Amino acid sequence: MQAQTGFAPINGAQIYYEVAGAGQPMILLHAGVADGRMWDDQFDEFAQRYRVVRFDWRGFGRTAMPSSPFGFHDDVAGMLEFLEMDSAIVVAISFGGMVALDFALTYPEKVAALVLGAPSIGGEMPTERIRQFWREENAAMERGDLDTAVELNLQLWVDGIHRQPDEVDTAVRTKVGQMQREIFQMDIPDDVEEVEIEPEAYGRLAEISAPTLVLVGDLDLPEKVEQSAWLADQLANAQYAVIPGVAHMLNMERPAQFNQLVLDFLEDLPPT
Repeated sequence: MQAQTGFAPINGAQIYYEVAGAGQPMILLHAGVADGRMWDDQFDEFAQRYRVVRFDWRGFGRTAMPSSPFGFHDDVAGMLEFLEMDSAIVVAISFGGMVALDFALTYPEKVAALVLGAPSIGGEMPTERIRQFWREENAAMERGDLDTAVELNLQLWVDGIHRQPDEVDTAVRTKVGQMQREIFQMDIPDDVEEVEIEPEAYGRLAEISAPTLVLVGDLDLPEKVEQSAWLADQLANAQYAVIPGVAHMLNMERPAQFNQLVLDFLEDLPPT
């Protein structure tokens, strides 16, 4: 399927995007260890039924990080405005899920539905496992050991704690590793300022009324599995499903199952 590609001028940045298909708009928000390429197994398929957008966050993929204050959630709104979309189905994984929740709280009228895969939540308290990971990642980056920093991310966010690297699809591991390496190599200005929503999302989840599907892999970090189930309970209009045999990058490891769950959920929604 032929996609329209380009750079959208949004909030002081030139954000790389791709759009394809026709019908109700859908926007795909990528994880923090990836860029828009993580949606390769979803983009064309979803574009058979929807007008689908994927883009690279500033500081990721083909989008540079300028020195202007910004909010990731505002960039989502800016992309919809640039593409003349009043609202969209928002499909997001991990860090993208955190942005999706912030976006839904700030721009509720622009959210037709949410699909959240193992999402982070703004204002959540990190577990000791996550804090230790950050310490090790920072130490590796400070000594210029990019290989170790990438491998740490692959072990936590692709393998998970239940599997060894050789038990994971090599192609998925390689692709995430390449995207993560490029993120580490991005030039990030010292004066970048991210503007976050206030109050943070963690205590405001009941405000979100959009139909929501929360997904998680059963081999993800235990705290991610627990948090995803908790999140579905907090939201006013949510469904919850667990994908077996997959960890954090659930759409990349089990694309056919992920895609079917998303499409079935959206098909069952009442027409807008």
